[in-house]
Amino acid sequence: QVQLVESGGGLVQAGGSLRLSCAASGSIRSANAMAWHRQAPGKQRELVASITSGVGTNYAESVKGRFTISRDNAKNIMYLQMNSLKPEDTAEYYCYAKYIWSEYWGQGTQVTVSS
Repeated sequence: QVQLVESGGGLVQAGGSLRLSCAASGSIRSANAMAWHRQAPGKQRELVASITSGVGTNYAESVKGRFTISRDNAKNIMYLQMNSLKPEDTAEYYCYAKYIWSEYWGQGTQVTVSS
């Protein structure tokens, strides 16, 4: 069992930056993939960015060039650097980890971008 705890959310003005962290209670080295998802009020949860064990990355079109996902296997932490934030980035952001036999979600951290 792995617990994921997100942090770093908050209120920021449009154009600002935030860095989200996802701390895992166990090793993430063996995670096949990790990702950040987000869910805005009244909308479905959507994939924001993902990173594989080989550190290949994938981004939603809406965040390409603005967000950067990374992972530190030694510290068991995944990050999401968010720059040039827009009001439409406002959402609850969730950390996700996929292992061979299981997958885990964090509880979420709120990001609010004011115009």
